[in-house]
Formats: sequence, C-alpha cells, structure tokens
Amino acid sequence: MPVDSEPGLTDAEFDRLEQQFDFTFADDHRAYLAAGLPLGAGWPNWRSGGRALQKQLQLPVDGILYAVEWTEFWHDAWDSRPARMKDALRSAKYHLARAPKLLPVFSHHYLPSRESHQPVLSVVRTDVSVVGVDLADYLERDASSPVAATCMIEFWSSLIS
Repeated sequence: MPVDSEPGLTDAEFDRLEQQFDFTFADDHRAYLAAGLPLGAGWPNWRSGGRALQKQLQLPVDGILYAVEWTEFWHDAWDSRPARMKDALRSAKYHLARAPKLLPVFSHHYLPSRESHQPVLSVVRTDVSVVGVDLADYLERDASSPVAATCMIEFWSSLIS
C-alpha cells in the first residue's frame, strides 16, 4: 500500500496522543507510525488531526450506537435490552467503553489498541470483517478481500460476518 508520508511521530507525540485520547498504541502500530506518517485522503492525521481525528476514533462506537437506536441492534453478551431508548443507549455506551478501543489505520479499517499482531478490521456500524491478519499483512495485501481471523478481539470479533 504505497503512500506519501512525512517524518514519523516522535515519542512526545505518541505520549500526547495516548494521553489526549486515552488509549495505548500497540507496538507494531507505533513502529509503523514512527517510521513515517502516511498522508492523504483516508489516512488519520495523527499529528494535527484535531476534531477530524477525534471523529475517526469515535466512529466505530458511534456506528454501534446508531445500530442500537435505528436497527434495534443488541449484542448477545449485554444484559437484556432496556425498553426505553435512552436507557438502551446508556447501557450500550457502558458496554462499549469496556471493549478494546479501535484505532484508525486507513478509512474504515481499524487496529485494536494495546496488543501487537492483532487483525486489522473493516468496521462499518455492525458490519465487521478482517482485512489483514495483522498490520504488516494488511499493508501488503489488497484490503478488499477479507481474510480469516487468527485471534479474537473482545466484542468486535463477535460481529465478524
């Protein structure tokens, strides 16, 4: 996946991002972004993304909340669905806050935070598929062809169709 890039993120920039957005980069994701910061449409602007980056980070959770509200989605592992919508959304937010955070790699393709060598997921609301065995595999392959999951990611793997 050849792209234009600028100098990679520094340790200080990684620290600022992790504190500002309350997550930890996985080692492989951190190494990739330290080597060079991809530029262009679809790539997250980790250096100065501001609101656009916040929106991209929040998109997977917002997509699930949209599905809870508009398609009556409810995950099997959650308690029974509350009758009132505001209570259902509050409960969904509670459960989603405990799921691993997904960090944008490109467009709607995400990598779980914290642990290295996790699969890259395509996430559009509740439609989730694996598009790379890990970050290195994702960057080398055609991401339009889904691959089999090699490990489970709490909550998100259960949505893989």
